[in-house]
Amino acid sequence: MPSKTPLLDRVNIPADLRNFSTDQLKQVADELRAETIDTVSVTGGHLGSSLGVVELTVAIHAVFDTPRDRLIWDVGHQCYPHKILTGRRDRIRTLRQPGGLSGFTRRSESEYDPFGAAHSSTSISAGLGMAVARDLKQEEPARNVLAVIGDGSMSAGMAYEAMNNAGAMKSRLIVILNDNDMSIAPPVGAMSAYLSTLISSRSFMSLRDFAAKMAKRFPRPIERTARKAEEYARGILTGGTLFEELGFYYVGPIDGHNLEHLLPVLRNLRDSDAAEPVLLHVVTQKGKGYAPAEAAADKYHGVQKFNVITGEQKKAPPGPPSYTSVFAKALIAEAEVDESIVAVTAAMSPGTGLDKFEAKFPSRMFDVGIAEQHAVTFAAGMATEGLKPFCAIYSTFLQRGYDQLVHDVVLQSLPVRFAMDRAGLVGADGATHAGAFDLCYLSPMPRMVIMAPSDEAELMHAVATATAIDDRPSAFRYPRGEGVGVELPARGTPWEIGKGRIVREGGKVAILVLGARLRDALTAADELAARGFPATVADARFMKPLDTTLVDQLAKDHEVLITIEEGAAGGFGAAVAHHLSWSGAFDKGLKFRPMTLPDRLIDHNTPTAQLIEAGLSAQHIVSHAITALGVQSLRDFVAVPAQ
Repeated sequence: MPSKTPLLDRVNIPADLRNFSTDQLKQVADELRAETIDTVSVTGGHLGSSLGVVELTVAIHAVFDTPRDRLIWDVGHQCYPHKILTGRRDRIRTLRQPGGLSGFTRRSESEYDPFGAAHSSTSISAGLGMAVARDLKQEEPARNVLAVIGDGSMSAGMAYEAMNNAGAMKSRLIVILNDNDMSIAPPVGAMSAYLSTLISSRSFMSLRDFAAKMAKRFPRPIERTARKAEEYARGILTGGTLFEELGFYYVGPIDGHNLEHLLPVLRNLRDSDAAEPVLLHVVTQKGKGYAPAEAAADKYHGVQKFNVITGEQKKAPPGPPSYTSVFAKALIAEAEVDESIVAVTAAMSPGTGLDKFEAKFPSRMFDVGIAEQHAVTFAAGMATEGLKPFCAIYSTFLQRGYDQLVHDVVLQSLPVRFAMDRAGLVGADGATHAGAFDLCYLSPMPRMVIMAPSDEAELMHAVATATAIDDRPSAFRYPRGEGVGVELPARGTPWEIGKGRIVREGGKVAILVLGARLRDALTAADELAARGFPATVADARFMKPLDTTLVDQLAKDHEVLITIEEGAAGGFGAAVAHHLSWSGAFDKGLKFRPMTLPDRLIDHNTPTAQLIEAGLSAQHIVSHAITALGVQSLRDFVAVPAQ
């Protein structure tokens, strides 16, 4: 049977593209789009963003000398076509699978990935660093450095900080703005393409340099006027005045799906010897070339496995609601009786469930774009005026707003409530999206209330508790995925601050859990009881303030105390150990075993496999208890279940 991708089959590395004609490259793009759709239908992942850059990916690799020329993808969730073209096609259907390719760029995976990513708005900063290194090393011929950044990522302050620095340094850097939603551009038809090709050409840039040199012979006010006139004239034609003001030479906008427009402009930029940074503005469409993704870009941004013909995504079997949806339900329930509640997120409205809140309370929902720092301080400002802001941000993304959390929230003791979704391990998204560090980075904050509900009903109570805290900041963390299936109340009931609970009484072993590993602890307790060692299981609920009365009781009444948290060392277990050290419990012979994530990154895998790899499964809990009691060795007891 003839291959459906005859030209793509001839591409093993990008250099194979460089002798193809424009018509052949168009065919490669069509075949690459089909290959991407087929791949993601099998693996799931980021579909719409990858389809939107197919032609751009082909054009860049056909024109530039990658990997010698550095190509940086911002975020990296649009890099699937790039991976197919850069020697990874034979493994592309392992994307996001155990032991397979990462869903983002990764330096250790390929020389064509010069900078790892997964968080947004880092590409221009990294690219500038590479460009400066090139200049200092005086490499000949000088390599090109390209940063491809989406319009959403351009909403983050870091991108503008980098552009401001790059414009001032005048180091050669090519930034490609992939605009698929901003609508800041005039039409991108033939005239725009012609102007873009013209102003990116060596002859035009040389003429511009000549005019600049001539202008310097005039008095300084006239020189400045002439330079500004040239910049603003091009800005009126192209819409690039903002970027010119930041020190970039602006080219565009051009149709990012038209190779006849892309290729000559990219060649001009490649061949230019101008020293200043350049911004090429391309306009694309998310999901381009696949009708279901074009019709619903939001639903096809990140997808499950799906039917290529119908576009229907594979649905998980009916099960408990997700923690994210329960958070939304709980917040809506509180907001219905408290008009001061407002919600803030940073470009993750559906991801945090706040799209449901927005549908109910549109005037009280604020999506600030990819700007976590702004989101935190914005919420702090609202808190000063008596509103009750809930700032819903993934745990891994709240790290980006840490200074603002410290300076603008904690130091002023403002009652901003942080809802930290995706706490702990996150499956296929891997280490870049894992919420491993929030307990560690929040625990030093004076007067901060830190909660971790153990199931979805407890999450509703945590939301109610946060609503009631009006004199200091608070945070609650919850995992990705489904709850455990407990019955949900219509509305949460506030907890007593700093108080945990005993879930099961036992004998010599006590297991104190913070968060969603409580079910595993109960399973472990069943196993221990079956072996003649009944265990007490307690739900801490709070990391801060710590329920020291509960901790002291567990230490006093048990020979072994195990703490469990789905977070890095230095969090809950460390707080318990600190208290026990001062209480003298260790002097009395208590055997203490803190179970945390290991001191290494956990790669993408199934959630169950990740927990086993991390040593946080129910069987690991049993093993540590048995070992601490001196009954038998960990090596003899641990059994990893078949996948």
